[in-house]
Amino acid sequence: MYKIIGIIGGMGPAATADLLKKITDMTDAASDQEHIQILIDSNTNIPDRTEAILHGGKDPAPELIASAKRLEAAGADFLIMSCNTAHYFIDRIEEQVRIPFINMPVETARLLRKRGIKKAAVLATDGTIQSGLYGKVLHDEGIEAIYPDEEQQKLIMSVIYGHIKKGILDKEKLPCREMEAICDDLRKRGAGALLLACTELPVAFDKMDLTDDTCFDPTSVLAGAAIRMAGAKVRTGWNY
Repeated sequence: MYKIIGIIGGMGPAATADLLKKITDMTDAASDQEHIQILIDSNTNIPDRTEAILHGGKDPAPELIASAKRLEAAGADFLIMSCNTAHYFIDRIEEQVRIPFINMPVETARLLRKRGIKKAAVLATDGTIQSGLYGKVLHDEGIEAIYPDEEQQKLIMSVIYGHIKKGILDKEKLPCREMEAICDDLRKRGAGALLLACTELPVAFDKMDLTDDTCFDPTSVLAGAAIRMAGAKVRTGWNY
């Protein structure tokens, strides 16, 4: 019997659904019964993480901890979280539960090192970037982190908050050409990997048809790590 996965979700709902779908798609299973049991707390009461980190907004940790405790009480054997920025608070959550927690940024940095990546561009929220969340874990793995410039970062934040979190998923309404130009610029600056380090960005890149071999999706990395920790196998064809 597989271990039960607990997902702290709601950050946002689309990113939570994306993580669940990727776990399902990536699991080597031929029937319902061969899939992993998953508990999800899509807690939309969790305050905005970037607002808290950068602007003194309401602390999201109490709601994150409440979700973690609910999942633990419901029978989850370990926890994962469908938000990169929320990992800024992971130490405080881990202190309040007795079950393990898979750290998405750490798992992603380890994968990039194994792939031989020396320089990675971090596409993320302002909170994730300015907190140094990915910069630290990449540095620990010997990888140089580079970032979009100020104007590029404004556009990325618009895609995250002004489009995906608002449910605007129509390709015609997304800034496809502008995002493509940002990706090209980061590659010209030496990025061997584009790290889609906000869980809304893989959704956006898929809608804009921008995903290629240089794009690394931490959501998929987390899904693969969760499948293996549960005791199942990742389906052939997935590189995570």
